[in-house]
Amino acid sequence: MAIDFYEAQQESLGAYFLDSLFSDIDSLALYAGIHPKHAGRFHRMLAKRFPFAVYYDVNGETVTVVAILDCRQNPASIKERLR
Repeated sequence: MAIDFYEAQQESLGAYFLDSLFSDIDSLALYAGIHPKHAGRFHRMLAKRFPFAVYYDVNGETVTVVAILDCRQNPASIKERLR
């Protein structure tokens, strides 16, 4: 898991990673829908501090986070996981 990876790199970095992602997700309350759609299906917001992307869908006023994926993966693998 990514949290464990970052925690192994430096103490408290795993918690910082998690806080950072939650902050990015919280920003969707204001900015949902402005991010480009990836493969025409889900919006993709790049995390501000780590190489991760938040994939989400907007239905009316409801935002659903579908996946949070490491951007360093093979793009074909990302497309497959989003199916």
